[in-house]
Amino acid sequence: MKMTLAEIASFLGGTVIGADDTIINNIRSIEEANEGDITFIANKKYLKKLNLTKASAILAPPQTAAEGKNLIIVADPYAALGKLLTLFYPLEHGRSGVSPDAYVEEGAIVSPEATIFPRAFIGKRAKIGKGVVIYPGVFVGNNAFIGDDSILYANVTVYHSCIIGKRVILHSGVVVGADGFGFASPGKDNTKIPQVGFVQIDDDVEIGANTTIDRAALGRTWIQRNVKIDNLVQIAHNVVIGEDSAIAAQVGISGSTKLGKSVMVGGQTGMVGHINIGDNVMIAAASSIHKNIKSGQIVGGSPQLPHKQWLKVLACWVKLPEMRATLDELKKKVEKLQEQKNKLSNKG
Repeated sequence: MKMTLAEIASFLGGTVIGADDTIINNIRSIEEANEGDITFIANKKYLKKLNLTKASAILAPPQTAAEGKNLIIVADPYAALGKLLTLFYPLEHGRSGVSPDAYVEEGAIVSPEATIFPRAFIGKRAKIGKGVVIYPGVFVGNNAFIGDDSILYANVTVYHSCIIGKRVILHSGVVVGADGFGFASPGKDNTKIPQVGFVQIDDDVEIGANTTIDRAALGRTWIQRNVKIDNLVQIAHNVVIGEDSAIAAQVGISGSTKLGKSVMVGGQTGMVGHINIGDNVMIAAASSIHKNIKSGQIVGGSPQLPHKQWLKVLACWVKLPEMRATLDELKKKVEKLQEQKNKLSNKG
């Protein structure tokens, strides 16, 4: 694809500083870009590379200046980059239609505008909407529903009766609707409690590779609109994740925990079950969340603490060897003083 800077700026709603008739053929990083490429600066630490890049143009934030460089000024260069990447490199999934090497059971309803690759399996009474793309090795169970324009990459599993909304992206290895971890007398009889609920994933959700979302024991496990979940996340039965939340890799959320809207969870965080996380909460990476968090709070640590308090704890933690040595020295001095005091008392 070829576009002028004027055309790109119009598409992004930005402003050109420099030659607006410059032709752009490609998008590359600031280090790799050459003539004909456009790059971006979203982090201030890369400003020092602005004058060194060979790119023909740079997406840059307001108040950026670089003599002799063509700039497109936008409010958010990273968001603008995403929009431009979608334009330059559109996804191509192939022609719509069901491969003769896919297996569609009797009673399934598949839109003629869907794309079903070889070795996909569609169960009885499942419904596949228009524009859906289902890659090889995908399993869609009985009575499952896949909404319009969703993409299920290779080896995704959607168990029976689960609901996937519109424009959902499930990356390879995602498992939706496996049984929740429900057992009576755990550690003794381990009696399995049947998990008879389902999983509901709302519109515009994206779920990373090898993430697992368990079906509810009763009712639903619910991932709400526009949630973004990274790779290798475990979401247990009856969890609810509110709209616009973002969950980083290796997070584990135990059963019946509820997250509000726009919650941000750092990687490797663990949450116990049956707690409530309010709206707009931010949780630092590798935290252990053991109790409710009110809306708007920032927390971190193991166990969780208000973030500023956790930073103070960390500041002390790294000094523990030095502090211990000081305490040992003080202890010896106190013991020596006590000995001297005892000697004086005995003489008296």
